[in-house]
Amino acid sequence: MMPANPTPAAVLVPVMARPNPTLLFTERAAALRKHSGQIAFPGGRLEPTDAGPVHGALRESTEEIGLPAAAVRVLGRLPEQLILTGYRVTPVVGWVQPGWPVQADPDEVADVFEVPIEFFLDPGNRVMAQRRLGGQIEVELEEFHWEGRRIWGATAEMLFSLAALLENRDG
Repeated sequence: MMPANPTPAAVLVPVMARPNPTLLFTERAAALRKHSGQIAFPGGRLEPTDAGPVHGALRESTEEIGLPAAAVRVLGRLPEQLILTGYRVTPVVGWVQPGWPVQADPDEVADVFEVPIEFFLDPGNRVMAQRRLGGQIEVELEEFHWEGRRIWGATAEMLFSLAALLENRDG
């Protein structure tokens, strides 16, 4: 069941400006209370000082992985995601210039890695999996598997939205 008043949050969907663009992901630290060990985009809860989701996503990306806001050109937003753990997440898509030193905060991030965007555009890379949501409900969901990592849940939903936009960009 979704919470009545979800906490506003934002993530940056970092598209790395490479000859073959990639998406940058984090693996959340194992010691985190929520979503530990999961694959996610950098981001988190909006703070009262944030001037909105874009500012919050950029601030969190700087805190979590050292990404300077000046290296990001915001392209737009994907549809919000409501998360069972009580968040309403705004995905902010940004074109990121590489070359900055990744400085992962070990309290929040276990690893930082990139995956070619093309991987997510191939429907053959979607895997059906059984998941227990909220410890009670068994559901079948699509997810991605990349080099031993499972990308599922809200992050996978954001990837489905991004893939749909990219597939329809010429139409």
